Amino acid sequence: MKKILAALGIALAGLAAYLCLWPVPIAPQSWEAPVAPGYTGPFAANSKLANLKTIPLGAEEGPEHLVVARDGKLYATVASGAVLRMNPDGSGREVVVNTGGRVLGFDFDAAGNIIAADAFRGLLSISPDKKVTVLADQAAGTPILYANAVVVARNGKVYFSDASTRFGARDWGGTFEASILDILEQSATGRVIEYDPATQATRIVAKGLSFANGVALSQDERSLFVAETGKYRIWKLPVDAREQDIGQPGAGLKPLFDNLPGYPDNLMRGLDGKVWVGLVKPRNPKIDGMARKPLMRKLTLRLPRALWPIPKAYGHVVAFTEDGKVVADLQDPTGAYPETTAVTETADRLYVQSLHARELGWLPK
Repeated sequence: MKKILAALGIALAGLAAYLCLWPVPIAPQSWEAPVAPGYTGPFAANSKLANLKTIPLGAEEGPEHLVVARDGKLYATVASGAVLRMNPDGSGREVVVNTGGRVLGFDFDAAGNIIAADAFRGLLSISPDKKVTVLADQAAGTPILYANAVVVARNGKVYFSDASTRFGARDWGGTFEASILDILEQSATGRVIEYDPATQATRIVAKGLSFANGVALSQDERSLFVAETGKYRIWKLPVDAREQDIGQPGAGLKPLFDNLPGYPDNLMRGLDGKVWVGLVKPRNPKIDGMARKPLMRKLTLRLPRALWPIPKAYGHVVAFTEDGKVVADLQDPTGAYPETTAVTETADRLYVQSLHARELGWLPK
């Protein structure tokens, strides 16, 4: 019995040492998580997103972002690194190009080039003849580690997010894994970058974001909407700003949405002046409860992944006006179509995108 107890004591001591001392890649920062608003008010629980119709994608998965091009075709990015093209009903699907990375957001410029935020490679241009060119892989002397979302202005300038300068998608196991590390750490190194094709120069528009994600331009293109995934916020920032530091208390900046019920992902312009955002995951009280407990977040990474407090599946997309009024809220509490990242609105359909689904969702309007 003494030998058994001694062995048990050694095992427990070893486990305690592992949980307390095993090195992890994050250096968690303490922060104040706002009390979750729950599903009330403009976000009152509903099932308007349930029973989505779907367009199969064959062996592909993760239709993170979708754009309707001038030719009327749907262009979608998927986890394999491919950019797909198909008819509005999903027929005639083909691979336009595979970048060898992971394109998340993209837009078209005036010449018909696809301007893509590739999480592995940086800001890319894909010509109509499928030539892939790296436009920018660093900004302000720092590598672009996690290009995430992009929008092209009418004057040709490009605005895109670099989600994290700490955890690059290529080096940390992929886009989802790197995002978990960045949000757990809360070092808020995300930034928004402008690329000017006339000069091939970049400049920082804003920094200090906790996982910078979706970007969209206002109708007059004087402002940028930016999703800050890690702190449940959406910002409206002047386009001509220079290195606005979101994280500085004295900056005097106020977000358009300060306390969303989920993690905001892509931003897409809709019809009639709307902006759509996908809430990729709902809030998790365990994660919010660790906001001021950096050591607990370190300990979390030492647990088996099955024990990580990853939020449950919950479908949720929201449309809002440029002054921050919610005008549409569609939810599916079952999360049957998981990790809703964005909505692309056409005259007769809402196309719903996902981080990991094997289909493209849609609803008739």
